[in-house]
Amino acid sequence: MRIGVAATPTVAVPTLDWLVNSGHTLVRTITVEDKPAGRGRTLSASPVAQWSQEHGVACLKPKSSSELLGNIEDLDLVITIGYGVILPESILSLPKNGFINLHFSLLPLYRGAAPVQRAIQNGETQTGVTVFQLDKGMDTGPIYVSAQQNIDPSWRSSELLEVLSHLGPSVIQESLDAIEAGLLPYKQIGASSLASKLNVEEGAIDWKDKESTVINLVRAFYPQPCAYSFFRKEKIKITKISASVQELSLAPGEIVTDGKSVYVGCGSNTSLELLSVIPSGKAEMKAADWARGARFTSGEKLG
Repeated sequence: MRIGVAATPTVAVPTLDWLVNSGHTLVRTITVEDKPAGRGRTLSASPVAQWSQEHGVACLKPKSSSELLGNIEDLDLVITIGYGVILPESILSLPKNGFINLHFSLLPLYRGAAPVQRAIQNGETQTGVTVFQLDKGMDTGPIYVSAQQNIDPSWRSSELLEVLSHLGPSVIQESLDAIEAGLLPYKQIGASSLASKLNVEEGAIDWKDKESTVINLVRAFYPQPCAYSFFRKEKIKITKISASVQELSLAPGEIVTDGKSVYVGCGSNTSLELLSVIPSGKAEMKAADWARGARFTSGEKLG
C-alpha cells in the first residue's frame, strides 16, 4: 500500500523505521510546523520531520488541515501517531482506506491526549496500544488490533512511552494485513474514560497526600511538565522519587538528609526518598547533590 504517516513525537519513530523496510511504500510524512524551542527560542523541527529529512522521505508541515487537500488523495492509507491535530471528516475520507491511529491505551479506556500519563497517575498496572479507524469522535472509532503491556512500577511516562512505541510496528503490521484482506474493524465496547492533557498546575505536589499518590504524580508528569514543589520560595521540579526504606517521623513536606539520601515527609506519617530534582535555573541532578549545596536547616519544608 501507498502510505502516509501523520505524526509528531519520537514515539512514532519505531513504526516509521519498520515502514521503510516493509513491503509498503512510505510516500510522505505529515507533521506540525517548526516551533521555537530552548532558551534561544530558535525554530526546531519535530522529531518526525527530522527523521524524514534523515531518511529522504517527503514531509509536509501544513498550517491547517485544509492544506492536506491535494496531498493525500493519492494514498491508500494514512497512519496517525501523536499528530496532535484534530482532523475533520472531510479530510479523513480522502485516502482510499481513510486514516488509522496508533493510540497508547487499551481503548475505550483513556481516550484523549495523555493516555500514558493518566494511566500512571491513576496507579494502573496494565495498559497497551490500540490501532483503530479514525472517525469524527475523540478516539471512538472501531478497532483493528490491540496489545497489552504490564506497567513496571518504576516506570515514568518516558519509560512507558518508549516501551509502548516498540509495540507499534507489530500492531500496525497486523492492521495493514487486515485492511488488505478486507477485514472490518470491530466496535469499541466497555466502559470508557478520558485522558485529558496535562497542565502545569496539576503537577503541584501536596505532601499531605499518601505515598502512592505522590509517587504516581511524579512518575506521570516526567519529563513534561514535571511535578514540582517549592523550597525557600523557589520552584523545584521533582523528577524521581520512591518510597523510603527508612522509618522516619517527618511532617508533610519536612525535608532531611543523611548526606547520602534525601527524605521528605508525606501523609499518614510516612516519608519518601527524593532521587533526582531540577532546582530553579539549574539542570537535573541527584537529590543528594542538591541537598549538599542547599544545606538544610532543621524543620525546613518543601511546599
